[in-house]
Amino acid sequence: MALSPPPISEVVQQLNRLLGESGFRGEVDRNLRILAQSALSRLDLVNREEFDSQTEILARTRAGVEEMETRVAQLSEQLAALEAAQER
Repeated sequence: MALSPPPISEVVQQLNRLLGESGFRGEVDRNLRILAQSALSRLDLVNREEFDSQTEILARTRAGVEEMETRVAQLSEQLAALEAAQER
């Protein structure tokens, strides 16, 4: 049976108990933050501002596509009406 690692919160609690209020605790905390930031920077993530900006661009693009679809449908109807009139 394979052992599973303890949850991260349990590891942090154990570290806090071991380190207490010493200056070493602050250094460990800083190093853990640096490690977490490093791990996150390797992921393909975007910040909130960039996400919101891309969401706005997507909304405008969708609106433009919908307008074009409507216009194409109108032009198709006009073309069909012209072709029908020519056949008469």
